Amino acid sequence: MGTQNLQKRMSEADATNCSRRSSKYSTLDMKENRGCLEKIALRNSLAKETLSEFFGTCLLVTFTCCSIATSVLNYGSSGGTLGTAIGCSLAVTMAVYATGGVSGGHINPAVSFAMCMTGKLPWVKLPFYVSAQLLGAFTGSAAAFGVYYDALMKYSGGVLTVTGPNATAHIFATYPSPYLSTVNGLADQMMSTALLLLLIFAIFDKKNMPAPSGLEPIAVGLLILTLALSLGSNCGGAMNPARDLGPRIFTSIAGWGSEVFTAGNSFWWIPVVGPMCGAVIGSYLYILCIQAHHKKEPGTLDYNPDIDHFEKHELANMA
Repeated sequence: MGTQNLQKRMSEADATNCSRRSSKYSTLDMKENRGCLEKIALRNSLAKETLSEFFGTCLLVTFTCCSIATSVLNYGSSGGTLGTAIGCSLAVTMAVYATGGVSGGHINPAVSFAMCMTGKLPWVKLPFYVSAQLLGAFTGSAAAFGVYYDALMKYSGGVLTVTGPNATAHIFATYPSPYLSTVNGLADQMMSTALLLLLIFAIFDKKNMPAPSGLEPIAVGLLILTLALSLGSNCGGAMNPARDLGPRIFTSIAGWGSEVFTAGNSFWWIPVVGPMCGAVIGSYLYILCIQAHHKKEPGTLDYNPDIDHFEKHELANMA
């Protein structure tokens, strides 16, 4: 009997020691993994946000260019215009989901510029955001080019052109329709980007009717889909200087040449200047028409009970 008790106690001791060793090694593994993450983690918040904008814009342009390439290189059989519009809209949604918690998911210099103009982003961050967005767009277009290289060569016969029946430059950057004038193209980009920023401010306005928490990127994606379907025929609906200029620079290097800047009566500057101007117009329109007239909360400096008193009437009492 005593021998059995002794064996039982020894078994329990061995189990305890094994458990301690296992716990010890698990703790060491956790510390090692945590140490690796800490070594690569950025300490500076601006560096984190800059990297986030680079990554998000790279994702956006990769998905966007690949969506267009899928349609063009399959002669429109893979969804055509509607498929491209949906693909580009979902690209924005995914990019905002990936980076929104770090940098706000601007992925667009026009958005960052409007945020600075309205005091929502410090001006000192703007050059970092814009540089990261341009570099991310350049990298994303290079990734799309690499993935579809064989298809591009087959479709174009090995000759990369900006215009003509087998043109492929429009996979990466936007070009105007033959009928479009410079003034009309500039107005198109200003209007579409103004609507973009106006609705972005509405989606994120907590005092209006904001999108539910966590669903904001989906609302932004639906907004992009709406704009693409309604204002995308004139010049492709760029609304994003980085998304257009970054890939355009890449294509000029990758084989399309300087014609990417001279085509369409030197159209290249319109998707750069137009969105920057339109973003400011749209953001201030929302502030002047909606945000400035929100009910002020009690306790704030500008609260006025005579102005902010709202009487609510039921429909049944309005006879």
